[in-house]
Amino acid sequence: MTTAAAMNITREEAAARAAALTVDAYEVSLDLTRGAEHFRTATTVTFAAAEDAVGTHTWIDYVAGQAPSVTLNGEALDVADFDGARLRIGPLAAQNTLVVDGLGDYSNTGEGLHRFVDPVDQEVYLYTQFEVPDSRRMFAVFEQPDLKASFHFTVTAPAHWAVVSNQPEASRRTLGVVANEENPQGVDAAVWEFKPTPRISSYITALVAGPYASVHSELTSADGRTIPLGVYCRASLVEHLDAENVFELTRQGFEFFEAQYGHAYPFEKYDQLFVPEFNAGAMENAGCVTFLESYVFRGTVPEALIERRAITILHELAHMWFGDLVTMRWWNDLWLNESFAEFMSTLAAAENTQYTGAWTTFSSMEKNWAYRQDQLSSTHPIKARIRDLDDVLVNFDGITYAKGASVLRQLVAWVGQENFMVGVRAYIAKHAWQNTELPDLMTELEAASGRDLSEWTRVWLETSGVNTLRTEVETDEAGTITALRLRQSAPDGSPSAPGDDVLRPHRLAVGFYDVDEATGRLIRTERFELDVAGEVTEVVEAAGRRRPAVILPNDDDLAYAKLRLDDASWEAASTRLKDVDGSLARTLLWGAAWDTVRDGEASAAWFVDLVLANVGHERDSSVVQTLLRQLATAIGLYLPEDQAEAVRVAAADRLWGLVAEAEDGSDNQLQFVKAFALHARTTAQLDRLAALVDGTRTVPGLDLTTDLRWELLTALVAAGRAGEAEIAEAERADATATGALAAVQARAAVPTAEAKRAAWDRVMAGELSNTEQRQALIGFARVHDAALIAPFADAYFEGVEAMWDSRSHEMAETAATLGYPAAQVTPEIADRATALSERLADTRAGLSRVLAEGRDETVRALAAREAA
Repeated sequence: MTTAAAMNITREEAAARAAALTVDAYEVSLDLTRGAEHFRTATTVTFAAAEDAVGTHTWIDYVAGQAPSVTLNGEALDVADFDGARLRIGPLAAQNTLVVDGLGDYSNTGEGLHRFVDPVDQEVYLYTQFEVPDSRRMFAVFEQPDLKASFHFTVTAPAHWAVVSNQPEASRRTLGVVANEENPQGVDAAVWEFKPTPRISSYITALVAGPYASVHSELTSADGRTIPLGVYCRASLVEHLDAENVFELTRQGFEFFEAQYGHAYPFEKYDQLFVPEFNAGAMENAGCVTFLESYVFRGTVPEALIERRAITILHELAHMWFGDLVTMRWWNDLWLNESFAEFMSTLAAAENTQYTGAWTTFSSMEKNWAYRQDQLSSTHPIKARIRDLDDVLVNFDGITYAKGASVLRQLVAWVGQENFMVGVRAYIAKHAWQNTELPDLMTELEAASGRDLSEWTRVWLETSGVNTLRTEVETDEAGTITALRLRQSAPDGSPSAPGDDVLRPHRLAVGFYDVDEATGRLIRTERFELDVAGEVTEVVEAAGRRRPAVILPNDDDLAYAKLRLDDASWEAASTRLKDVDGSLARTLLWGAAWDTVRDGEASAAWFVDLVLANVGHERDSSVVQTLLRQLATAIGLYLPEDQAEAVRVAAADRLWGLVAEAEDGSDNQLQFVKAFALHARTTAQLDRLAALVDGTRTVPGLDLTTDLRWELLTALVAAGRAGEAEIAEAERADATATGALAAVQARAAVPTAEAKRAAWDRVMAGELSNTEQRQALIGFARVHDAALIAPFADAYFEGVEAMWDSRSHEMAETAATLGYPAAQVTPEIADRATALSERLADTRAGLSRVLAEGRDETVRALAAREAA
């Protein structure tokens, strides 16, 4: 069995290996015709050893269940002590040729080379996912980002498949029927040879293979080259593939990024592939980007999801320059890789696509994620300490993505957008095809802006926690402002406010909003942009002006900080929230309201009323989606049990009223129907829901898609109003992979002890794929009475450690996170999570963190209930 120690790589080990080796090229030959368990993988690596490394030994990474054959410079090496993850090689010559030939293992966890069988046609679909350390699951490789090399792939596969990699095909030849010991009946096969890649890191290499359907187009790059474009998905989904929308966004992204980066697209083609059972949203493989298959929409979905797909498409395209062309030296700069792509994708969406309100979406979704993550005990500096691969695996979080992107936006405000882009262009020109560290970028930004960014870097990137900005205003008897101050406070390091005691500099705006007599709207009448530093900053320009109805700090959302308005502003804003002009301004007010509830300064019942009174007037789909999710959290976790049910019933009735008030066929109508289904509890409410599912009742304009029907049916199942017969009938009607996953969730939602036990046991037995495990746990937690799953808290705390040790990282983290007894909001659960987290802190840091974050949310829910 491969040990955790063997799988890990420390930063010190990687630095030593990088100093010792220069890798030239990989020749990787794969045979995908050998059956369901294994594939043949043969790798030839040519590399040089530094003078002081000649005669020494090193290792190459290779993860497999059985040892391969290995030769170094023509001499066979002994692999008897192969530990499942590392092959010891040496003694090294000045110039070396290493050949590793063995059997690789397909996965069903979304790591390495993932294998999926489509239930519609029984066809096999493969794809790779290599970030962070999983290219070693497909071929032998020096698995670290700073050992860039050229990769030349040759693939043998069934002749009717499509095979896609980073580079265009160089050739394809048919073989006829090929048989082997694992596939004695043989398969009609062909061989694809791909052009060698430029020098890139191993984690962005890729292979996607299977009978994928595709649509093709092209564009002209800034340097005049024709760039072929492809969009792929499984054959059984191609009728739903909106390739033209993907191509349009891709062209808009190319135009924007080539201009902003000052560098033409660096690769030869650009394929985008929607693949099954993908763990993340997408992956920026060079010229061969993979996406979550849920982005192929089988019917009408909320506009928020369509916009999310657009941002994801732009995010991955942004990486082609920042991440793929220029790559971090080590994973401590992962934040910069991801934050930069997150910032640039939103900027591109706002400035060069139809999504001109992208910064509203960013504020509503990404910043909310960042603020939540930054107030957990696991918060860390944006520039995190990454000692080894175990550290980086747990840092794909709201700090790395959302806070980092928020802080980059603050940096752009601080130095000016044009100066920022001048610095970025110089950085890319200087470091193309190389590896860099944060100071390389900051040097160019300082040169472009003329600002010393050393202190900015220290306080924003090397400390943790979120500051709070409070508005203080003084007026005279005539209502004229005599003083307007912004008071900044630091997190105090307590469990409820974790982080470092630091006051950060902010470039931000303060907006004045007053009632427009003609429209009744609260419109912005004045805006003051200024630098804020230290504990108190005077807004000098405001003095002598008439006090407006609302004073909004951080107008336009340039800064990263929690907001607290003065009492009079909040009174006006909360009573007239729907009248505030501008979706971004309203979103900032919504965020401030939600923060006060999360911090125990306002009751969850008040927030529920605020949402239900105003959400029907929102037109930004992502904002509506966020508010409805917060509504569910407020009712489900932040209200005392003796209040929650009555509030939920009243909320469901109001949501149904919002369905009726919404425009027929509108995005709001769809989202309100989905929210109603989640909260429906009374007989009358469930009757209404059942009538929608069976068709005896309709909602004018509502597109009752297959996926929406599953969602409504699962709500009925969780309520005990439907069961196995209805689930089986729906599964027969939707005999697809998506239908099968929906059925897994629905069966886990059946409100009986037996059904919950069955779902829990399947997860703990490890018999499910990555997506099946996720759906089972989501369904398991779908209960009307938390007492139904309360007995499983013991099973969780007693079994989670063994489960963690026996699974891959992705599978273990998902099970530990979704299996945490979040519905049991009690001090006992918090205490058990604390005790186990502390015991495992030194031995299983990833699991310790999952437990601590679960505990944090339980403690916050307890405090919110106390406030209520």
